[in-house]
Amino acid sequence: MFKKAVVLVSGGLDSTTVLAMAQSQGYECHTLCFDYGQRHRAELKAAKNASAVMGAVQHKVISLDLRAIGGSALTDDDISVPEQETMGIPVTYVPARNTVFLSIALGWAEVIEAESIFIGVNAVDYSGYPDCRPAYIEAFQAMAELATKAGVEGKPIVIKSPLIQLSKADIIAEGHALGVDYALTVSCYQADEDGRACGKCDSCRLRRKGFEEAGVPDPTRYS
Repeated sequence: MFKKAVVLVSGGLDSTTVLAMAQSQGYECHTLCFDYGQRHRAELKAAKNASAVMGAVQHKVISLDLRAIGGSALTDDDISVPEQETMGIPVTYVPARNTVFLSIALGWAEVIEAESIFIGVNAVDYSGYPDCRPAYIEAFQAMAELATKAGVEGKPIVIKSPLIQLSKADIIAEGHALGVDYALTVSCYQADEDGRACGKCDSCRLRRKGFEEAGVPDPTRYS
């Protein structure tokens, strides 16, 4: 019998690598994506395509309206995506996004009796988001054990973040070894409708640097 996992996917490089890693560990993967009003909507198509190509058991899209609270360049068209490196937490940070996403993933994991939730957060080559740090994942794990029927009954759902201490180059090398087709992925914060990247935003810079350092050909399509 396969062990089940909910895998949070965004259509980007990191989460697609995590899907491959979960599958390599013998998990039956159920992928979960969010249409939250994000500027870079091409990632929704990429997440669906990657899940299908990689053989996820099912792919679910949850609709949320985070534009209703705004506060991020990804959910408010009046805030521009920065094309230069910035100090501190950038305006592309979406308030409470991972907390909302993980909470819904936790609920679905209980419904389908999944043992684990995989999330592609990273605290090495990342934009400085507070909800991508090890301390955050540890805190959410503790909350999950208190807040769920599974946790109370002694079978807590485990939050797995296998990329959290890896560099972008290490992530790409790992995915490349597992056969991930990175041409399926979209990382750009302002990709066009066809998934072509701007080549200027923070996410594009980190992605390009990762491929260069990993020595893996970069399949990114630029506008």
